[in-house]
Amino acid sequence: MIHKKRRHEDNDYLEPIFGTKAEGQILPNYRLAQQPIEPRIAHQLVKDELLDEGSARQNLATFCQTFMEPEAIDLMANTLEKNAIDKSEYPQVTELENRCVNMIADLWHANDSEDYLGTSTIGSSEACMLAGMAMKFAWRNRVQKLGLDSTKKKPNLVISSGYQVCWEKFGVYWDVELREVPIEQAEMTLNLKSVMDYVDEYTIGIVGILGITYTGKYDDIEQLNNLVEQYNQTTDYKVFIHVDGASGGLFTPFVDPELIWDFRLNNVVSINTSGHKYGLVYPGVGWVIWRGKKYLPEELIFEVSYLGGTMPTMAINFSHSASHIIGQYYNFLRFGFEGYQAIHQKTRLVAKFLGKKLTTFGDFDVINDGNDLPVICYSLKKDKNIHWTLYDLSDRLRMKGWQVPTYPLPKNMDDVLVQRIVVREDFGMNLAHDFIKDLQSALNELNQAHILFHDDDGLQSYGFTH
Repeated sequence: MIHKKRRHEDNDYLEPIFGTKAEGQILPNYRLAQQPIEPRIAHQLVKDELLDEGSARQNLATFCQTFMEPEAIDLMANTLEKNAIDKSEYPQVTELENRCVNMIADLWHANDSEDYLGTSTIGSSEACMLAGMAMKFAWRNRVQKLGLDSTKKKPNLVISSGYQVCWEKFGVYWDVELREVPIEQAEMTLNLKSVMDYVDEYTIGIVGILGITYTGKYDDIEQLNNLVEQYNQTTDYKVFIHVDGASGGLFTPFVDPELIWDFRLNNVVSINTSGHKYGLVYPGVGWVIWRGKKYLPEELIFEVSYLGGTMPTMAINFSHSASHIIGQYYNFLRFGFEGYQAIHQKTRLVAKFLGKKLTTFGDFDVINDGNDLPVICYSLKKDKNIHWTLYDLSDRLRMKGWQVPTYPLPKNMDDVLVQRIVVREDFGMNLAHDFIKDLQSALNELNQAHILFHDDDGLQSYGFTH
């Protein structure tokens, strides 16, 4: 057989990625390149850009979910193109969202007779914005009927100083004064002895927090409801409660069903939660539910013309992917009540293990040992002669890949420096043992160190706290 010399065509073979022109030059960072590049090369270049990112699984600062099952990921990846806001084109997504709302409402003991309603959101921040707006508009409608000049003073919202930053944004965006009730050292939650002192006829509502981000502790919503009930019996200017259940809303019903904090309380009118925290979905979905139509003013619900149809919407955001709603429904279908319960009970067990271990080291005062949210919060003992700070400890742990935030507590206790460990679904007992081993090693190194780098008097935030 006679073979002829063959000329290589341009596309006969793939050029080695690390031999390409794109890998041999600095990429354009802030302007578009003039020419396109191959998909596989672009993929590798972006992947390389992320090499020095921290490992999400070792990020003990975030409440946000860092693991989903492959089947859920597949569903979400294959539905990214579906626009959640387009109810007419994607009616089944709308149905899945409706199912999720009803499932969550059932967990929170909403009453069918009150015509509860709710919606998905882009995380709990949007959910808080919607709940806050509903409180403001409902308050304005109530007090105007009573003859109060609603423009004479800025309306206010009462909340503990341990609030998440989205509430500060709400106050700025919608011109509402945040009346911060300082947390007290004894409880480190909403101060029930003084909270009603902050309430007047211009109060649009009180926020109770089911899982303060600083410490993981729960406000006593039931006792707050009792105080509000007593107050409302003495005035025509009623006040109601919104529960910020960003972290606890999809955790507490499964592990503390006897705790009364939800729509079983007469004065709780709305609740929000993050699907992407203990709802176990990747970041991007939240939920808000009102106990009845009268607590969501009609002027906040819009009929929007979209692609030949109309739909009611109460969202601040508009077009966004339906994939996270689908991921949430997958989890509800996949786990059921007992599956969520098993996951969360294990998570709390790991948190309690960590809290117990920390007390054995002798260097820490444990503020939360995982008894509320599965969160460990601790400070250094003041009566011990310790030459290093929690900032130094964060540095040492980061060398092993662990991201543990260090920050001061909120107002009234902002001279107390703490660290916080958030235990999530994918932080199992094996990883917890590995962390304790690395923590012990870091403590040994710090106790033997001759050079330390952080000023003991400087209070600042290290790592992501919210």
